Amino acid sequence: MRNYMRIRIITDSASDLRPPHRPEVTVLPMTITFGSEQFLDGVELSQRQFYEKLIEGEDLPTTSQIAPAQFEEAFRAAVEAGEAVVAVVLSAKLSGTYQSACIAAEDFPGRVFVVDSANATIGEQILVERAVELMDAGLDVAAIAARLEEEKGDIRLVALLDTLEYLKRGGRVSASVALVGGLLAIKPVVAVQDGEVVMLGKARGSKNGNNLLVQEIEKTGGVDFGRPYLLGWAGLDDSLLQKYIADSAALWTGHVDELPLGPVGGTIGTHVGPGAIAVAFFQKR
Repeated sequence: MRNYMRIRIITDSASDLRPPHRPEVTVLPMTITFGSEQFLDGVELSQRQFYEKLIEGEDLPTTSQIAPAQFEEAFRAAVEAGEAVVAVVLSAKLSGTYQSACIAAEDFPGRVFVVDSANATIGEQILVERAVELMDAGLDVAAIAARLEEEKGDIRLVALLDTLEYLKRGGRVSASVALVGGLLAIKPVVAVQDGEVVMLGKARGSKNGNNLLVQEIEKTGGVDFGRPYLLGWAGLDDSLLQKYIADSAALWTGHVDELPLGPVGGTIGTHVGPGAIAVAFFQKR
């Protein structure tokens, strides 16, 4: 199939894939709502604008899943242009976006393949990057989808949060837990496991948090530098991430010349708040 059919990779903006990116990749924006205002994620609302609104506002914004009609339009445009599609989308356990994509794909059997990334933000993004690598290697659309299904279980996304405030606002921890955490400078370490966000541990202060993050990465057996990896940051600047990179130099030294960095956008940023840092990678097999 690959020798006569071009491939398009479609993802949602929860992957936090920002331009410039490969022309074969399409990013469909989710909708973020602040009060009565609605914005297309990454199109009408930049990362900086999102965090400014988040920090200034009292209430958490909400995020809307992508509707089947949006996927159907994107799939039809690709198929009519002679392309086959691999859609890599936000974890089905975090959003109905995967279900929307599957509904839309029913009209294009054999031409559109939907992959539940079982991940979010930069964890989803590195699976999109892996799809591009497999496309460049000459795999056809069905083979790419199959490989992504096989390899997505190798992805590890681990994050250190700067505050419990936004988990409290979203109802994921109680007000009393958040208060005690603030007084004790507790930094939660979370991960995405089986498509869901889980708490791995809590550390006192940023340095201990960085150490815990390094330990969690080492527990996986290490980073497979032959596949995509990415470091992410949430907020108005990447200063906390730069400190983490300096503290964890042993993880990267001798393996890479530079570390790819990317922003964590509004879909996940709503829940983790500013100051979070994250690492996404494929673990060694």
